[in-house]
Amino acid sequence: MVATANTQTMQGIAVPNAVVNPTEFFRRTRRLTFPFVSNRQFSGIGTTDVYSFLQTGIVAGVQLRLVGSVVVTLGGGTCATTARWPYDLIKKLRVSANGQSNLISCSGLKLKARDMMALEDMNDRGVSQSIAGASVVQGTLSQASESWGLGSQQSAIAANTYNFDIEFYVPIAYDRQTLVGAIFAQTAATDLTLAIDWASSTDLFTLTGAATAVVTCAVQAMVVAFSIPEDNGQIIIPDLSAFHGLIENRTTGLSNGDNEIRLVGQGVGRQLMRFYYQTWNGAAPQVPLSLIDTNYGQALWRFGGNDTPEVYITARALRYNSERLFNSDLGGPWGFGAWDFAAESAFRDSIDEGAATELRFLVNYPQALSLTNPAVEYVQETIFAGAVGS
Repeated sequence: MVATANTQTMQGIAVPNAVVNPTEFFRRTRRLTFPFVSNRQFSGIGTTDVYSFLQTGIVAGVQLRLVGSVVVTLGGGTCATTARWPYDLIKKLRVSANGQSNLISCSGLKLKARDMMALEDMNDRGVSQSIAGASVVQGTLSQASESWGLGSQQSAIAANTYNFDIEFYVPIAYDRQTLVGAIFAQTAATDLTLAIDWASSTDLFTLTGAATAVVTCAVQAMVVAFSIPEDNGQIIIPDLSAFHGLIENRTTGLSNGDNEIRLVGQGVGRQLMRFYYQTWNGAAPQVPLSLIDTNYGQALWRFGGNDTPEVYITARALRYNSERLFNSDLGGPWGFGAWDFAAESAFRDSIDEGAATELRFLVNYPQALSLTNPAVEYVQETIFAGAVGS
């Protein structure tokens, strides 16, 4: 061993008889996958469900599956889905651990976008889904094994029962190779919960007359964790000194021309790995603006007084760069603009928020673009220090 045994304080909890030795840990550990929510019916749209993790191993992530149906009855009215269907059925998913509230706090669609950015081998090319009445095969963020049941922005939906089966990955750790941000769960002192705020009916459907759309949904959740090896009564753990954050925020009050949006929650000890955003525009139900030249002008990020390291002449140029990095057209149907500081070299490109203060990004809307109550929803992915001691 290269470290002596003692009581380590990791991410706010005491880990007794622990030796911090990443090399030995990764040599001896074994990946574990086990369910902690099995086909539990959700409480209903517009409500919140809270699930507690099992206190086992070192938790790296959660595979979440939603299986259900939408029963549409018309009664002389009409039914249509909004652009929030299907992935923003999860209006907000939140993970809290050991006094750190909302380590993960974002919608289902933002989780799908992050998955596409973080996994090198993942892509959605050729996966056909219906969006706004068209068959879309690039940029859906969908997997071939998923079923939406109903198309996104689908109109004139007939009375029937429509089955859906969709999947999400919740990244507790930043990645499953280094386990940066993973949570030590194998102690009674660990308090690790997953909460899901379910979208309301008006978030997902546009109904007229006496029409109804009744959603039922069974939740399945499996933990991806790693076993904790022992040596002579001492447990061996990796470096768990950091937390991983994935936090969504929303800003309004936008107008034609340049809009600088400051990233909230900045501070010393935080490393910014990526951020990504959408503009939702129009009268309700709103739709995301795709990254095309008629919707956006230049795209850039800056810090300090006016330091501007990267500028794209148009947001479509940013879209090209994202597709090159992620093998998915994130800026297409869902309209994501993405600034990634980790895809090529996290060590070289990630941003130290202690040195680069007042981080912000610019969203430019051409004067000819019609804006109605526009809002930018953006997600920051960070690694930040937890409580560590001995």
